[in-house]
Amino acid sequence: MTQLKRKIGLLGGSFNPAHDGHLHISKLALEILGLDELWWLVSPQNPLKSEAGMAPLEQRVASAKTVAKGDARIRVTDIEQKLNTRFTVDTLAALQAEYPENAFVWIIGADNLRQMPRWKGWRDIFRRVPIAVFPRAPYSLRAQNGRAARRFFSARIPVAKASRLVDMLPPAWVFLRTPLHGQSATRIRRHIDVSSARH
Repeated sequence: MTQLKRKIGLLGGSFNPAHDGHLHISKLALEILGLDELWWLVSPQNPLKSEAGMAPLEQRVASAKTVAKGDARIRVTDIEQKLNTRFTVDTLAALQAEYPENAFVWIIGADNLRQMPRWKGWRDIFRRVPIAVFPRAPYSLRAQNGRAARRFFSARIPVAKASRLVDMLPPAWVFLRTPLHGQSATRIRRHIDVSSARH
């Protein structure tokens, strides 16, 4: 008898800092995609982001654990540091080799779908794992008409089938229709900088 794989969502990012927006997306992903767990992959350093203003990894992991502590299904990890990977395509390959008992789905925002052609091996990412895309203002429309969405147009599935996404053979992706959350790490850092300047 074939053993069913655990369904794991992967949400990567700098988490600089983690915030309620991450939690909002995670809870929706757990419910809509029918996941057993969701892992927050706190990146040592996003190759597309500047190191300026980036808090130390330990601090970002700690903030993520604080935000996620109310939901036992969310696992905060710095596994990219342990795997010595910096690019998503390499991280996914390493995770699939390390955890063959898991079925993974990659979770991103519309902003990442739009910029994905800048990522190393972005086509291989689509071919390696199913992808769930969450709307994010103001990127959603442009993302759905962008290069990555056009390239894998035939692999896009309807929202009604999202609960089966994690079991599908890639390439397979869905653009979800969910309520937007206004919080962002950039906005939080900007608020902190303004508050600091006033004191």
